[in-house]
Amino acid sequence: MVAAEHVVFVFVAGLLTALATGLGAIPFFLVEEFSDRWNVALWGLASGIMVAASLFGLVREGLAYGSPVLLVPGLLTGVVLVVVSHEVLDGFDHGPKKFEQADFKKLLLILGILTVHSFPEGVAVGVSFAELGLDGAVAGDSLLVAGTAVPLLAVFMTIAISIHNVPEGTAIAIPLRSLGVSEWKMVWWAVFSSLPQPVGAVIAYYFVTLAKEFLPFGFGFAAGAMVYLVATEFVPEALELGDGLPGGGKRELLAGAVTGVLAMVPLAFV
Repeated sequence: MVAAEHVVFVFVAGLLTALATGLGAIPFFLVEEFSDRWNVALWGLASGIMVAASLFGLVREGLAYGSPVLLVPGLLTGVVLVVVSHEVLDGFDHGPKKFEQADFKKLLLILGILTVHSFPEGVAVGVSFAELGLDGAVAGDSLLVAGTAVPLLAVFMTIAISIHNVPEGTAIAIPLRSLGVSEWKMVWWAVFSSLPQPVGAVIAYYFVTLAKEFLPFGFGFAAGAMVYLVATEFVPEALELGDGLPGGGKRELLAGAVTGVLAMVPLAFV
């Protein structure tokens, strides 16, 4: 049976990633504009971290729990989820202006769309906590947090999603600034856009804990979704932002991505 305190722990981790989105609006308390160069570099950093965490962490963990027989279908299912998400999102305008003008029913619809968008990120967090509470500290693959053994993979993944959410929050705040929305409202809408993540984290954690034989599938699912998100959302978003920069922002994107991968290298040795 899944311990209630562990579910709360995972929910808090997912909530931290959502709150990190609000950090993307903080610069607007200090400056009128946020440099495209920095935005592109942050997208690159997030991309490098997410891909490295998926390969060094999720895929490796999936193989450690079994053969590729379940891992590969999981990878493909994760990709399918993101493809379906794109199809749904393309058919609905869920931009920040909608947030400010929406009535209650529209807000519920927007939240549903955001759930589809954020779910893969929440899944990645939840799956990475699969061994929460199992004492692996002696082997060096977990940390003690508030008396609970937390897998290092979970720590890395929570940090990775949080870093990714910062530029995403900035991307949400930029058009809101042009609409004259106050700084604190920009923070709120940025956080609101990622609130489904803690819910997705808890659902994924609960599933893989109850059905440990499906752990390779779960790890593969999260990895497939993450890598495909990077390829179809993060990189295109960065290149779009960097379109007006010298070299189209490719240098900033590459520098951020390399930094992100190097930051995750320790995950390959734990």
